[in-house]
Parts: sequence; C-alpha cells; structure tokens
Amino acid sequence: MIGVTENLSLLSDLLNKSAIDAGRDPGAVRLLAVSKKQPLTKIREAAAAGQRDFGENIVQEGVEKIRELADLGLTWHFIGHLQSNKTRAVAENFDWVHTIDKLKTARRLSDQRPAGLPPLNVCVQVNVDDEPSKSGVSPGEAVGLAGACAGLPNLTFRGLMCLPAIREGFEAQREPFARLRALAGDLRGHEIDTDTLSMGMTADYRAAIFEGATIVRIGTALFGERPG
Repeated sequence: MIGVTENLSLLSDLLNKSAIDAGRDPGAVRLLAVSKKQPLTKIREAAAAGQRDFGENIVQEGVEKIRELADLGLTWHFIGHLQSNKTRAVAENFDWVHTIDKLKTARRLSDQRPAGLPPLNVCVQVNVDDEPSKSGVSPGEAVGLAGACAGLPNLTFRGLMCLPAIREGFEAQREPFARLRALAGDLRGHEIDTDTLSMGMTADYRAAIFEGATIVRIGTALFGERPG
C-alpha cells in the first residue's frame, strides 16, 4: 500500500506539472493537507516528508491536534464553517481561517486573538454557485466584507475561498474558479490587498491552478479515505 510520504511526493509532482502547464511558477501554489479525522501518525508522517500546512474542519478536533503536534511547528488552517461561539478557540490556536462569511465572526476573531500572536490570516468564503446548502457570502457582498476584515486590527486579510458545486469536465470546473479570480481583481480595484485564492480539491485542483489558485486543499489523495 502506498503511504503518505509517497502520496505527498506524487501530489507535489502533479501540482508542479499543473502549474507549469498553466504557465505559472510552481512555487506559487501551496498544498494544504486536509487532515480532518486523520490520525496523528499520518500527520507526523506528512510533516516528516516536508508538508507544513494542515487544514481542519472541526474546531475541537483541530485544537487537540495543534496541541498534540506543537513540537512540529506546523501552520494550521481552519477550513470549516465557524460558529460564533467557537471563535475564541480558533483565534487562540489557528494561523489561518478560510471561511469568514460574517463581519460578526471576523470581529470576534480579531477581538479574541491573543496579544502575543501575530495577526490571524483570513479569507472570505464566497458561495460562487449560490447553493443554499453551503456557507459563504454572495459575490456581490464579498468586496464589502473583505474591506471590513482588512480594517480589523488583529486580522490580516489574505484573499478569497470557494467550494463550488461538483462539475464534470475540465472546462466546466474552471468556470467558478475564473469567477473567483475575477472577484479578487475587483478587490484590488478597491485597493484591498489580496494574495490568496484558496480553491480546488482532489477532484478539481488542476482546473483551480489554471485559474490562479494559490492554495489547493487536498485530503483524500494524500491521506487516503478518512477513517469511519
């Protein structure tokens, strides 16, 4: 059975090839290892093989892993829906939050970020397909929320994140990512600094890279299926 180390090497090659095929610098694309429900042994193996960024969807599970693996000096990203009553734990433990969809949440994170830590890196989640079942602001609301986040003292606004509907075929997959890329251009037009597009997962990372993804979120292809 191929292990995490081998999977990471294969993934790195695939991401690099996708970036080169898209005419981009491979160094501009960062792999975020989605470690939800994965055991500590697999995370340690990935870290030993050079992986530094890990993403968690559940606050308590993520906090426990961050504390257990503090010796590794990893960068932790929160990528799940964040309820307002869970913001303190995230503000105190994580390095990034990709899923800001309310100004109230952003304000709480800023207020609760400990003074001894650097500002929390945040992305605004955009519901690019207007799916009722998914979180995120509408594209029309993204500029206003991004600007508000950029003005909060203990946050650093980095960019946009999306989780589009499943599409079949490379060109179809590119379409929502192209819209998010265009929206990032709108932010810059409003003088809101942005350097991050968090988009693309195991099934569609190549399309995302062709549309400018700087962070791709991959779990299954790296760790295998999640334990039940």
